[in-house]
Amino acid sequence: MRRRWREEPPSGAASVERAAAEVDLGAIAHNAALLRERLCASALLCAVVKAEGYGHGALPAARAALAGGARWLAVATAQEAAQLRAGGLREVPILVMGALCEEEIALALSCSADIVAWREQTLQTLVRAGGGRVHLKLDSGMGRLGSRDPEEVVALARRALELPGVQVAGVMTHFATADEMSDEGYFEQQLAAFRDVASRVKALAPQALAHAANSAALLRERSAHFDMARCGIAIYGMDPFGADAAAQGLRPALTLRTYVAEVKLLRAGEYATYGRRYRAQTDTYIGVLPIGYADGFRRGLSGRGEVLIGGRRSPQVGTVSMDNITVALGSDPSCLQLLGSEAVIIGAQGQERISAEEVAEKLQTINYEVTCAIGARVPRRYVGS
Repeated sequence: MRRRWREEPPSGAASVERAAAEVDLGAIAHNAALLRERLCASALLCAVVKAEGYGHGALPAARAALAGGARWLAVATAQEAAQLRAGGLREVPILVMGALCEEEIALALSCSADIVAWREQTLQTLVRAGGGRVHLKLDSGMGRLGSRDPEEVVALARRALELPGVQVAGVMTHFATADEMSDEGYFEQQLAAFRDVASRVKALAPQALAHAANSAALLRERSAHFDMARCGIAIYGMDPFGADAAAQGLRPALTLRTYVAEVKLLRAGEYATYGRRYRAQTDTYIGVLPIGYADGFRRGLSGRGEVLIGGRRSPQVGTVSMDNITVALGSDPSCLQLLGSEAVIIGAQGQERISAEEVAEKLQTINYEVTCAIGARVPRRYVGS
């Protein structure tokens, strides 16, 4: 039986769910376990749950990843670390990877989170705050945060060991092209540069964890595993190479759903949506779905996207609005029966599937952005364990 969505709220209900993202926590646990299996036996798995777990929900995703074998969590901001601690994750190590001002450093330390440093100024801030754990960062070629000078990173390690209350907990870098198999050897250059610095820092601070690998590097090169790998996109069942998650053994965790709120007949020559961007060439039934770019169905998909309705692909037509999209259902009057039917934006329905990678390709972007763009007003519903 085709699943149908309510057009009217049940008695006592405050609202109708116009769109929802269903997150399979069992899939996240599966993906974490798979990544843990592919790691070197001595290496730890760190689940990256920044940006609300890439749109999946940071706290539920973190718990599922830990259940699958992750031993660390990583975020971008001190506020994200505080959210995890407030959610009950009191004991698991957390690494805050982003740049932090003095107030944010204090917040991170109050959450017993590790921070990243590449300047002595940060170490002095740690001393003033009473001390803490720091991971020293080499910019081996990403061109973002970190010191470009290997000697500066080693000198910073020596300096940190002299300061009261400061512990060198790690040494790290970030790969720029791990997901590009034809990168003219750039990945290998970064790897070699980091290997040298990591060995020198660990000679000074044997307890320091060396970590560099993201999801792509973990799957691509075993020698990049070091002591820990920081995995984000693959934890959520998306392919770090932007191709086929199933080929990597990954299970996509997110399904984005809405429903057919209206079905109407456009006569040949009539228009739909802003700017009259869609004109019916023949009599066509149009479905209106209450999801738009404010919810994560990007405007760049106008006239290019597809949705699953009744187990079949229906093309999105016309301009994507803030709150609605329109899809062409066909010319048969039986299309009227689709009113109230479930519509899948990302995920599977019947034998068909629309992946985040497919959506990303149409937008000429990456799968990361597709799920991160799902708006805050779209509730997350959790299944599995």
